[in-house]
Amino acid sequence: MKKEFLKKILIGFFAGIISGLFSTGGGLILVPAFLYLLKLDPVKSRATSIICILPMVVTTSFVYGRSNYLNWRVGILCAIGGTIGSFIGSKVLNKIPEFILKVTFAIFLFYVALNMLGIF
Repeated sequence: MKKEFLKKILIGFFAGIISGLFSTGGGLILVPAFLYLLKLDPVKSRATSIICILPMVVTTSFVYGRSNYLNWRVGILCAIGGTIGSFIGSKVLNKIPEFILKVTFAIFLFYVALNMLGIF
């Protein structure tokens, strides 16, 4: 019981560090950790990561805001679109086969990695 508690705290800690450094952590760290370390099912893993992201994002935004790194206009406009998109995405999640979600996400990550390396 204590070991499981510590494992969950460490997953959150690691995701928080990644979130602070790279402004990511939910999909890239939490979902795989929930799937493979905590053995949650895929839909619960994605849904649970969302509740974990909120405090990380608020904390990171506060620190970035104090350092004057935020572009408020871009952030607010993207948040409006993101709110609408996340509502639609959460409704569609149960209608798409798990394999398709995995393949789509892997392709997306591969594209982003190549783009970050300057290959694309």
